[in-house]
Amino acid sequence: MSNDWLLPDWPAPANVRACVTTRAGGVSQAPFDSFNLGDHVQDEPQAVATNRLRLTTALGVEPAWLQQVHGVAVAHADPLRVDEADASWTATPGVACTIMTADCLPALFCNRAGTRVAAAHAGWRGLAAGVLEATADSLQTAPDEILVWLGPAIGQPSFEVGGEVREAFVASHRQTAAAFIPSVNDGRFMADIYALARLRLAAQGITQVYGGGLDTFTDERFFSYRRGARTGRFASLVWLSQD
Repeated sequence: MSNDWLLPDWPAPANVRACVTTRAGGVSQAPFDSFNLGDHVQDEPQAVATNRLRLTTALGVEPAWLQQVHGVAVAHADPLRVDEADASWTATPGVACTIMTADCLPALFCNRAGTRVAAAHAGWRGLAAGVLEATADSLQTAPDEILVWLGPAIGQPSFEVGGEVREAFVASHRQTAAAFIPSVNDGRFMADIYALARLRLAAQGITQVYGGGLDTFTDERFFSYRRGARTGRFASLVWLSQD
């Protein structure tokens, strides 16, 4: 495993493993340099295949890739197929729920019993539509038995949105208004995607939420779509150990 990759700091059971890759350690050429894992961004297919093989070898698990569409569908993670979904869950050791991002929020889930894990891709559309809530439901356990770790995403100082984005959240969860501050540009706001996630989860009774505080736009360890639209994707993975 690369020394550059992140290991979540959360009180998950010992058999729950997780990891977030960075841009370093791959074979892709600029602007996808170098550890791009996205096969939909016009990178060379062989480079993506090599990077994915390196990931699988380093972690010793089988990633279950998704075709992410900014929705709320949650798939049963299966390395042998690519589902159109924005989250997945598994109870099978050695299978990694895998999310690709480049500013959107990756959220990793597990239950306290260490029998199920899940991962969600939450851009603002999916977040507002309920992808985190749907992912939590896939664990089939009480809210106070769920742990969540929020991975690298765009930070509030970098995330300017229109008023329609604020309204999409506030219309159904009034308390989320606190996650928006006015931008210097009239009618626009700076959104705190981490706060939005925590507020949405808290509304479901899920308060054991960890991580956050990074900004993929300013932290060049990560790919960022807003920093450069033609870019790669890094992965956030969670799985049950076979040990």
